[in-house]
Amino acid sequence: MNYRHEYKYPLTNGQMLIENAKISALAGRDVHTGERGFYNIRSLYFDDYENSCYLDNENGVDQREKYRIRIYNHNAERITLECKEKIRGKTSKSSCPITLLQCRQLMEGIIPADIEPDQQVLHKLAYRMAVKLMRPVVIVDYDRVPYVYRLTDANVRITFDYHITSVSDVSTFLDERVNGRSVMPAGWSLMEVKFDSFLPDEIYEVLQLGGLHADTFSKYYLCRKFKDR
Repeated sequence: MNYRHEYKYPLTNGQMLIENAKISALAGRDVHTGERGFYNIRSLYFDDYENSCYLDNENGVDQREKYRIRIYNHNAERITLECKEKIRGKTSKSSCPITLLQCRQLMEGIIPADIEPDQQVLHKLAYRMAVKLMRPVVIVDYDRVPYVYRLTDANVRITFDYHITSVSDVSTFLDERVNGRSVMPAGWSLMEVKFDSFLPDEIYEVLQLGGLHADTFSKYYLCRKFKDR
């Protein structure tokens, strides 16, 4: 497993504009953004009958994992099941593609009968669905502006996430539009900085300006916390 550092910074609209200008001078846009300069991410998260994922996040449990189905730009032609693990402050992610039918079954809490040998993440989720009654619990929907810093082998990625929305009706995951509620104050966004072994000096210096402070921000946790309010 490749474990990465992940720092998160909640930003006001003014801070976002400043940080975006700084980062864009150092890093290039991800090629997948296209002409719009951003893309939409929608994730369907799972939890068990004890709400273990939610409570582990709330209590800051050191080793924890989350399962989610993810699509981009509302496009169901590419559907990915991911397991994100956090241990000793670092994160890793494993994934496998799933079919549209498998996705629809998982949305209904049904374990697919046609799991392929190479769908290891789906095998793990199916086990937890059978043993821990893991089921889909919330949709997290947001837009992302991603940058990639290519001057070193540190594998640095900086993203700005905004319009972060919590959606309670998990049956709408594949719909073009979803109805939910924002989990951040109006105009706020989230900057994430991810890297492997080290953070280049010029990126580090940018993060020291403007009184920015890294936070233990979890989009999943906040969307679970506020989805029914």
